[in-house]
Amino acid sequence: MPVSDRIALLASLIREADSVVALTGAGISVPSGIPDFRTPGTGLWENVDPMEVAHIDAWRADPERFWHFYGNRFQTLHDKQPNGAHAALVELERRGKLDAVVTQNIDMLHRKAGARELVEVHGTIEHSSCLTCRAQYPLDDVQSRLDASPLSVPHCDCGEPLKPDVVLFGEFLPEGALQRAYELAAGADVLLCIGSSLEVHPIAQLPGVTSANGGKVAVVTSGPTSWDGRCAVKLDGDVVAELQAVVAAL
Repeated sequence: MPVSDRIALLASLIREADSVVALTGAGISVPSGIPDFRTPGTGLWENVDPMEVAHIDAWRADPERFWHFYGNRFQTLHDKQPNGAHAALVELERRGKLDAVVTQNIDMLHRKAGARELVEVHGTIEHSSCLTCRAQYPLDDVQSRLDASPLSVPHCDCGEPLKPDVVLFGEFLPEGALQRAYELAAGADVLLCIGSSLEVHPIAQLPGVTSANGGKVAVVTSGPTSWDGRCAVKLDGDVVAELQAVVAAL
């Protein structure tokens, strides 16, 4: 089916649905200059073992090494801006065509773009917390503490190292966010999967939840996913151009 027909089909599905939910992954942020995780040559894990730098045990065992990696990542993400794909979802929400965005991303771009109903299942870099006294600090404060530390480790006022409020390997997803994501997927007439490989569990189960409850799954992702042969429509070109075209077709 030509791309124009697939765009028209997706627009029709959204137009006719009572509930549309977006599930977004790293691919929606690539046009903002943020690398995804697995693309050969550019992926975040290309030259780094995530189990050594992004695991909760790594934070506990060697906060200096952990924050050397995450400090650079924070610096990279801090000034990034939303792109047209984020804006397209905000426009769908503004028109009453999108109930919520469930995102695997920690980069704050959906929030910067103006998304109102946002479920951040992997947390966010917007703040960091002390696991000892539970104090929480906003990103700018964390960055200042990081810059001022001789060990390049941001510390709480109580003296303990801070942990970014993102879900690390070895941690459970926040229960409230996960429950909300499943509820949204179960009630969706259309689950719009954008920029996600649909490989990371348990969020990769959401399309199955939607399908099992009678909804349709649409995939807007460059590269293969396990839902390519089962979804109602697949778009795999430029995520910004395609989402903008879908909004225009409404």
